[in-house]
Amino acid sequence: MRAFNAELSKLFSLPGIWLAFLIGAFAPAVIAALDSTAQKEEIIAGVSTRLPEVGYIGLALGVQGVIILGVLAVSSEFLTESSESGGGKQITTSLTVVSSRLHFLLAKAGAVTVISILLCIVAIMTTVSATHLILGEYAPAFEWSRLTGAVCYWTFTALLAFGITVLTKNGIIPLAVLITNTSFVSFSFLLSKVSTLAFYLPDRAGIDMFMSMSDSFHTPFTGGLVIFVWLAVLFVVAVMVFRRRDVAS
Repeated sequence: MRAFNAELSKLFSLPGIWLAFLIGAFAPAVIAALDSTAQKEEIIAGVSTRLPEVGYIGLALGVQGVIILGVLAVSSEFLTESSESGGGKQITTSLTVVSSRLHFLLAKAGAVTVISILLCIVAIMTTVSATHLILGEYAPAFEWSRLTGAVCYWTFTALLAFGITVLTKNGIIPLAVLITNTSFVSFSFLLSKVSTLAFYLPDRAGIDMFMSMSDSFHTPFTGGLVIFVWLAVLFVVAVMVFRRRDVAS
């Protein structure tokens, strides 16, 4: 428990974490508001084919906050400190205090999980408010089962970013790939036009946990199971690599 509390404290001490909170809390609401505005006339006229997605689209595309969170949680450990602080790395101190590397990773992953859940709840509140503000009585019903799927999607995405960063020891590659994939160009979506195997990629399967899209491939449960399997495999590999790695290098 002390290791978990220490990891929470370290996360909140990072300057970049506040950018993650800001993006995570408000980016989904902005995206949902823009989508609601664009769809408003069709929704009022009753001809919109995308009404079930309005609002939820913000939660699907607005996960950058938890991606930053997952990456920062690990990459901050490998940053070289200033010469005044001895020029070392935080990871050396962390593993001196928590000698078990598995315990260390579990504590850090637990901290990322808790913050991701709380951040997604805030994002849901801002997104629902923005959607109702623009659409009023025409706003779609936000179902608890789908909102729970969104919370799981955000949490799993943060942990995927966490695991990838453990492997790379650097935040640039995970940030570039994951943020590009979730906001600009979805590689999974493009690959799905070529092969149905793309529907088993983690981000594509995770979307099916709460989005009602015309090309949905999985049930919410199956989508969650697919992304969980990806996460479990990644975490096992990350633990194996981390336990064998010279963290000082």
